[in-house]
Amino acid sequence: MNPATRFKLFLMMVLEFFIWGAWLPLIFGYLPSLGFTPAEQSWILNAFPIAAIVGMFFSNQFADRNFAAEKFLAFSHLVGGLAMVGLAFTKSFWPFFGLMLVHCLLYVPTISITNSIAFAQMKDAQKEFGIVRMGGTVGWILAAWPFTFILVDWDKVRAANPQGLKDWLGTVLANELTGPALQDATKWTYIVAGIASLLLAAFSLVLPHTPPKKATSASNKLAWLEAMRLLRHPFVLMLWIVTFIDAFVHNSYFNWTGTFLGSQTVGIAGNWIMPVMSIGQIAEILTMFILGATLKALGWRTTMIVGILGHAARFAVYAFFPDHKEFIIIVQVLHGICYAFFFATVYIFVDEYFPKDARASAQGLFNVMILGLGPLVANSVCPYLIQKVFTQNGVTDFRALFLVPMSFALFAAFLLFSFFHPPHKTEPEVEAPPVPAL
Repeated sequence: MNPATRFKLFLMMVLEFFIWGAWLPLIFGYLPSLGFTPAEQSWILNAFPIAAIVGMFFSNQFADRNFAAEKFLAFSHLVGGLAMVGLAFTKSFWPFFGLMLVHCLLYVPTISITNSIAFAQMKDAQKEFGIVRMGGTVGWILAAWPFTFILVDWDKVRAANPQGLKDWLGTVLANELTGPALQDATKWTYIVAGIASLLLAAFSLVLPHTPPKKATSASNKLAWLEAMRLLRHPFVLMLWIVTFIDAFVHNSYFNWTGTFLGSQTVGIAGNWIMPVMSIGQIAEILTMFILGATLKALGWRTTMIVGILGHAARFAVYAFFPDHKEFIIIVQVLHGICYAFFFATVYIFVDEYFPKDARASAQGLFNVMILGLGPLVANSVCPYLIQKVFTQNGVTDFRALFLVPMSFALFAAFLLFSFFHPPHKTEPEVEAPPVPAL
């Protein structure tokens, strides 16, 4: 692959995941500020996992087999970007839900479409894809940092009249928005995400042409049915169940961490919440470099268990050391480790253990849990738990709240340790797996 093409593909991945990373972290605190009930919040939050499940059964294959990939990418991000911008100016439930559903139904298929465009240009995907795909993680990280300067009380900055760049920067970073003003300014996350989507729509027109792929057999047309047959293997079924639990725990982090960091208990400034949470993605990049060596040293099961226990350790810190701000910030590192050691390892395991004609179906089977059912359950119960069960008279019992996902993580680790026994196979050599960053 020539350097110009590689750069285009890298930038494509940056924009693709910048969009998702811009709106997701703060939506969980924004929706209650609009007056939506926990049930309404769940419907909005579940637009993405619903789209992921629909993608498994229909939209991903439909897009891949009927449209040139770069043209579908352009159309999806044009319409999805306009829907995202519209969310910034929408305060009523049904319009908000409708716009979010439109965006997600068009966005989710583009996660696999961008992979298809990248793979079509590669002679050696094992060596080339990792560098290109790293753009997605970079994009997610970059999405967090503009809001350090967007979510600022500029009236106070102007009143302070700082002199010189150093004084100005210190004044800006010391005057974050709070309370209702912060929640109102969160609408900018949708504007920024929408602009990025429109930019990718335009940029898609200069990406390499990737023609549609026609189905070659009846079984390919029912790939989801082929995937379900894989569950007859006990080790696949057990890993599928554990993946569901871990996906629930993983999405509990997104549901609650932003609110927790911004609470009086921890006291992270509103404009620093997204950068602090992005520490996990930075750690993910570093962890990918040691994943291959870790798999060789520990094996499949132990590596996955370490990833799951990382969730338990992080939520234990949240529960028992909530007033140690520095500790809370440092423990964000575990998010990237948890993601790489479990989800990335699951994708690699599937690629290693299943024959070529079943790999795509198997990856889709686990994607349903990682991007679909796990988030669906988390987004359905998490708003209710934090707002109704563990909050009384305006005070949230964070210790009891975080013991819930901690306990589920420990249970998942126990299941994996006790019942996951795949057939013996030589451990793989791993460089950088093609997995979506979260």
